[in-house]
Amino acid sequence: MLVRQTGVRGHVVKAAIVDRYGSPEMLRFVDVPQPEPGANEVLVRVHAVAATSGDARIRAARFPAGFALLGRLALGLRRPRRRILGGSFSGVVESVGSAVTRLRPGDEVSGMSGVRMGGYAEYLTVAADRLAVKPAGVSHDDAAGLLFGGTTALFFLRDKARLDSGRPGRSVLVVGASGAVGTNAVQLARHFGAAVVGVTSGANAELVTRLGAARVIDHTREDVRQGAERYDVVFDTVGALSIASGRRLLTADGVLLLAVGSLGDAIRARGNVAAGVSTERREDFEFLLGLVAAGELTVVVDRVYDLADAAEAHARVDTGHKVGNILLHP
Repeated sequence: MLVRQTGVRGHVVKAAIVDRYGSPEMLRFVDVPQPEPGANEVLVRVHAVAATSGDARIRAARFPAGFALLGRLALGLRRPRRRILGGSFSGVVESVGSAVTRLRPGDEVSGMSGVRMGGYAEYLTVAADRLAVKPAGVSHDDAAGLLFGGTTALFFLRDKARLDSGRPGRSVLVVGASGAVGTNAVQLARHFGAAVVGVTSGANAELVTRLGAARVIDHTREDVRQGAERYDVVFDTVGALSIASGRRLLTADGVLLLAVGSLGDAIRARGNVAAGVSTERREDFEFLLGLVAAGELTVVVDRVYDLADAAEAHARVDTGHKVGNILLHP
């Protein structure tokens, strides 16, 4: 019989919070009340959480072109509505709500909390259907580092470009191939049978090649936008291409994928152009975690920080030079 456990009312836990938009120093390490799960929620003790480029954009109110007002309306006009950032995490179930039957205390889980965020803390509450059971062979660090970039890459390559449709040998250009999204994109495209060309700095060429790229273009020496080569899929993970410059790189029936497009790009994205926000689905978490467990997908970790050093972690993200993922340990 499943026995429901509840958190301790009034218990205080540690969290990194941001009270106003600005630089990484806006993040403070403080005591907050331990959250309590609702009927369909789970209380998770966080073992690892990713500090992502998305978190940094929210902290700084640094949104893609055209999204400034929409971003503030959604996340808080003058200050962040959600003070605790962090949406990609891994940990252990501490307690479950009265309507939760799929999970129980002690289960190791990984998931994404969406706009509720909350992962920069010792504990967070999250809807049970946003959690996947973590395979025993996958570490909490790998699980937390996987989901932000992995779900984005999977959404665009599989769901938008249909790379899994059984047409092997298609050519895929990944711009920003050494980032959180890019390192997953290179591997997933290769997993789906594509020939991958990665765009990154020369310092990261060896890594991108090891992840599965057949060739690497050093963006410090060559402007890919001026190249003569054409690709079946062009995936810009960092906002380096416009619709016009990206389309010039496509084959006749190629597809352009823009993970960090402007509002104008999102409005004009149609036909052979896909932009927008990726989905966060438990079945996708399970698929990606399964690839890691099988040794078919490597999670690249740049650095690991204590949660108390979240400001330092964000400063690293803001450099634009991180390789793969930044993690925080509560």
